[in-house]
Amino acid sequence: MLRISNIKLRADFDPSKEKELLAQKIQKILRVKQERISSFSISKKSIDAREKNNVQLVYSVDVEIENEKSYLGIKNVSSFEPSEYGVKKTQKTIRPVVVGSGPAGLFCALVLAEHGLNPIVVEQGMDVDRRKMAVDKFWKDGELETSSNVQFGEGGAGTFSDGKLTTGVKNTRIPKILKEFVEAGAPSKIAYLSKPHIGTDILINVVRNIRKKIECLGGEVRFETKMKELIIENGEVRGVLLDRQGESDVIETDAVVLAIGHSARDTFYMLKDLGVDMIPKPFAVGVRIEHHQKDIDLQQFGSFANNPLLGASEYKLNAHLPNGRGVYTFCMCPGGHVVAAASEKNAVVTNGMSYSARSGENANSALLVSVTPNDFKGDVLGAIEFQRKLERKAFELGGRNYFAPVQLVGDFLENKGSKQLGDIIPTYTPGVTPTDLRECLDDFIVESLKDGLRVMDRKLAGFIKHDAVLSAVESRSSSPVTIKRNPLTFETNIKGLYPCGEGAGYAGGITSSAVDGIKCAEALMEIEV
Repeated sequence: MLRISNIKLRADFDPSKEKELLAQKIQKILRVKQERISSFSISKKSIDAREKNNVQLVYSVDVEIENEKSYLGIKNVSSFEPSEYGVKKTQKTIRPVVVGSGPAGLFCALVLAEHGLNPIVVEQGMDVDRRKMAVDKFWKDGELETSSNVQFGEGGAGTFSDGKLTTGVKNTRIPKILKEFVEAGAPSKIAYLSKPHIGTDILINVVRNIRKKIECLGGEVRFETKMKELIIENGEVRGVLLDRQGESDVIETDAVVLAIGHSARDTFYMLKDLGVDMIPKPFAVGVRIEHHQKDIDLQQFGSFANNPLLGASEYKLNAHLPNGRGVYTFCMCPGGHVVAAASEKNAVVTNGMSYSARSGENANSALLVSVTPNDFKGDVLGAIEFQRKLERKAFELGGRNYFAPVQLVGDFLENKGSKQLGDIIPTYTPGVTPTDLRECLDDFIVESLKDGLRVMDRKLAGFIKHDAVLSAVESRSSSPVTIKRNPLTFETNIKGLYPCGEGAGYAGGITSSAVDGIKCAEALMEIEV
């Protein structure tokens, strides 16, 4: 098969003509007639918006054609052999337990089930359908379900997000992950878009279908079931003690995968008490920032703004400050919503989410300041108390009813509290309270955010528009700890205990978490890849 890269189409064509225009480009590049081409498919599609008046779509395509070697001397034409992740042999016969049903847990369990190990997945939250009802109730009425919310439940924190699949990780397991997503109901275009996303509305169905596949392969998923205790004997895993609505159960096993997510605070404390090796890791905290999506589109796409071929535009900004801090945007949600993401009572946590259409009026992103262990006192879990302090202050400042404290960017930069909002209406529910965010953020966070905002405005004009809205507090962008594991066996200092995914400190997002889940399954089965 041939792969032709760097095919460009100006982004003003009729979307229904995409295949036809690409076919014409392929014929011209290879200097052949259409009937010589057996088939072709898009393998990658990205946007080049460096020239605002000449925005282009850039493609790579895979082409089936006879005598393909004769075309290899042509510019941007190379040979390509597709490969698939296949089920490999394992001698293991254990029935492992996977704790957590986020991307790492689901894909770990899927691969284990494909190999006939019949894994048991335990998840303290609800199945995705009941979980959505609990989340909607919290957003509407401020009634928080602490075991099933934006952080906990089937699909993990990624279920209520933009559903971004972009990752800096290059790994041979990624095609399998995308294939599984598509088979579970995600759009087929995620396999070739350079910045694929699914959207929370579609993710709910995708997650449910992946779980059903695990069950069809012999796996078991237990919702509203909490791991209360790891049973350890002589430095080795012997089982888990579970609690489901007050009823206890013990599962004997010699393999437990910890796919627990970055907000599993009580589990981190349990692991510390058991003597599991953990180290603090750098993380980041800050706020959510909201603009009108149309203003971002205009800055990013110029005269091509509102083009259906391009969709809602994104941005990714960073600033390296003289004080040594980094300030950066994260999890940008085009046409999205700022959501209430608390998992503990009397705390306010913000996050971002988009539906698949990204058709909301506002764009939002996390605006984060780097934090190191030097910024808080305490042991390896001192970061958790640092996060809690910020979340509880935000709760108090918002009015003690899960309203988010908000401030206009212009007021924030001028060191004065906001008393009313401007023309950008915050999307956070159950509600917001205009105030002065200096009352809930540490001084180093406030000053770093101010400096970072000014730098970012020079990169994206209008970023510090006076009426842009800051919502506090964004404190759960990543895990504050790394659970140490052997790089070969993936086990902790306790044999049979396999930490994986974002919560364990080995991933950052849906795709990389899924990759790590598969790698843990392979290590558990002692399969070399």
